[in-house]
Amino acid sequence: MQLAISGKNLEITDSLRAYVEKKIGRLDRYLPNIIEARVELAVENTRAAKDSQIAQVTLRTKHAILRAEEASADMFASVDAVFEKMQRQADRYKGRRWAKRGEEAEEPIAAAAEEAVVEEQPSRITRVKRFQMVPMDEEEAIDQMELLGHDFFVFFNMNQNQINVVYKRRSGDYALIQPEMS
Repeated sequence: MQLAISGKNLEITDSLRAYVEKKIGRLDRYLPNIIEARVELAVENTRAAKDSQIAQVTLRTKHAILRAEEASADMFASVDAVFEKMQRQADRYKGRRWAKRGEEAEEPIAAAAEEAVVEEQPSRITRVKRFQMVPMDEEEAIDQMELLGHDFFVFFNMNQNQINVVYKRRSGDYALIQPEMS
């Protein structure tokens, strides 16, 4: 597993780097096919000092991307909390993959956001996200959306041969957007 650690408004000390490497390296036990792990540590000036130390982890496997973020008053506590959250996500992801294998042959469940690119421009767009898409069906897109903890998910629908969006409605069910050119 390739591990990248970055900091925002924070100097990453040797002890912090070693702690993160030890903790995140243990995720290989729960999800052995991790290709890359990105850890972003940040200190933000918020009114609530208890939530100023933020740890975000993004794991990329061959078939999925898992992401978690936690905040606390202490960076080491944030790393511990995000590690536990990633463990739960990895277990949930593995459970879905095993359940899916029982139903049909396994197909890729992936495609999601790569690291965001922030551009300094006088524009209303403050973040640009680029990501690779793997063809999938609607159910796989819903699973991936839930794994990421998002309200919507953009994917290449292999049944329609086009880019679609699934999103969770307030009622708890899901909707599909299929764009048409005018």
